Amino acid sequence: MKKIDLPKWTIALPIISVIVYLFSGNDSSVYLKVALAALLIGSVLASVHHAEVIAHKVGEPFGTIILALAITTIEVGLIVSLMLAGGEQTRSLARDTVFAAVMIILTAIVGICLLRGGIKFKEQLYKLQGVNAALITLAAILVLTLILPNYTISGAVGEYTVSQLVFVSIVSLVLYGGFIFMQTVRHRDYFLPKNTSSEDEHVEAPNGITAGSSMVLLVISLVAVVLLAKYLSKDIEVMVISLGAPQSVVGVIIAAIVLLPEGMAAYRAVKSDRLQTSLNLALGSALASIGLTIPAVATVSIVFGMPITLGIDMSSTVLLLLAMITIMFSLATGKTNAQQGVVLLVIFASYLFYTIVP
Repeated sequence: MKKIDLPKWTIALPIISVIVYLFSGNDSSVYLKVALAALLIGSVLASVHHAEVIAHKVGEPFGTIILALAITTIEVGLIVSLMLAGGEQTRSLARDTVFAAVMIILTAIVGICLLRGGIKFKEQLYKLQGVNAALITLAAILVLTLILPNYTISGAVGEYTVSQLVFVSIVSLVLYGGFIFMQTVRHRDYFLPKNTSSEDEHVEAPNGITAGSSMVLLVISLVAVVLLAKYLSKDIEVMVISLGAPQSVVGVIIAAIVLLPEGMAAYRAVKSDRLQTSLNLALGSALASIGLTIPAVATVSIVFGMPITLGIDMSSTVLLLLAMITIMFSLATGKTNAQQGVVLLVIFASYLFYTIVP
């Protein structure tokens, strides 16, 4: 192991982003917002770099788990802070953001990765057992948290009662915890790369100091991403409303910003013929996003007496089921091709279109 010098921009940009945010105060000038948007993009790129350094140090699947948990923790913090600040008006924010995150991951991120890998390598390989475990766990959590609330009769349509929220939160944590135990302990080999011919496999791992520095900077980068996203969220909401688009589009944009570091990391992995790493990132992030976010927002709802709407509407249900069926068939053989990516991206385009034009 050797000391690897981190690029200076990956150290400077996240720190500068946080400092500029803290000292921005009530300044709402256009120039400041443009600067913060540029710093947001820079922080995303920095977080991707630090995540890859950490992943190379700890190996699979721990590297992808660290990135997924870090991003989900920040996502939860962003949703909770917006809920507490917005009150009654944000009762569907968690649902919109979680649903958007799942659709972006399953159709956009996975779709782009399968398309890019198929174009460059024709076919790519992955471990079928690990992907199957992730998909069946994800299917169960999705139905219990986003679809079933529409069919229970104890509370309002689309909403769980307090006891139901407690139950579904426990179930979500049990399912996600069981998956993590399987991924890291019981069947870790299911999530290790099947193709080890990538150049990255032969690059010497960074030492502890470099990896530790990247861990700290990853946290700072992700905090910067969320702080800046929160700062710009009001402008995003105003822009969405001025365009005549539904309020749920705000959740889509927030989810896209938060997931950008993970999406870029997955794309860079598939370019190096490491599809297993890309799928670990994508599916693990989808599981973390819903398996951890729902218990967190349920806790906030119960403690502060804030009702939350979890059930998605019928058109969203159809698109979600279509996405799940398509990805299950696409990842059912252990090999992928470009056409599977095309189909998933078409579903993503349909999701965006029918979100804007319901």
